[in-house]
Amino acid sequence: QVQLVESGGGLVQAGGSLRLSCVASERTFSNYAMGWFRQTPGKEREFVAAINSSGGRTWDAGSVKGRFTISRDNAKNTVYLQMNSLKPEDTAVYSCNAGSSTVSTYFPTEYWGQGTQVTVSS
Repeated sequence: QVQLVESGGGLVQAGGSLRLSCVASERTFSNYAMGWFRQTPGKEREFVAAINSSGGRTWDAGSVKGRFTISRDNAKNTVYLQMNSLKPEDTAVYSCNAGSSTVSTYFPTEYWGQGTQVTVSS
């Protein structure tokens, strides 16, 4: 069972930056691809970005391309989401997921963190 704990959310003005972190309890963290998703009330959970197990390949949603960067440190069992040029529409609860991947696709699993709130004011 993988336990995931996110941190780094908060309130920021439009144009600002935040860095989210997700720490995994699992010693085999480096075996998992990792993803970030976000959700706002009344909407489906939305894919934001993902990274493969080695950190050599990443994917991101078109809405965040060029602004958000996913990275990982397998020695620290941690995945990061650097968010720059934030917009009010980025406001959501951001959650990390431990999953798997192929060359072209990230596959989420049932392993989710509790989420961290990001609020971007205009």
